[in-house]
Amino acid sequence: MSFKGKSSRIKRKRVAGSSSVDTQKRIIRAILVMGAVALLILFFFGDHGLYQLYSLKKERAEVQDKINALREEKIVLEGEKTKLQTDYKYIEELAREKYRMAKKGEKVFKVIDKKKEK
Repeated sequence: MSFKGKSSRIKRKRVAGSSSVDTQKRIIRAILVMGAVALLILFFFGDHGLYQLYSLKKERAEVQDKINALREEKIVLEGEKTKLQTDYKYIEELAREKYRMAKKGEKVFKVIDKKKEK
């Protein structure tokens, strides 16, 4: 009978010791889970995270579209500049339409809309 008493004391010690081991394992798991969550948050929302990368790509596309529009506008303006430097018919047409100019001997008629008078 004394043999059974020793084994039960050993089991009790193991059971008491295993609870501290279990709590240590739980603490370690909790720390690892919190660390993993922190790393995931940094991966997605940090300064170099996926959200920042998405925002920068979107901004880059917008800037590239603006650059393309400005290049097209530059081409149009360079064509306008060339016409103004060399094409006298274009200059004359522009002067007539925009500045209401006329050649000597020409009559200029001003059309008044009846709707505007009322």
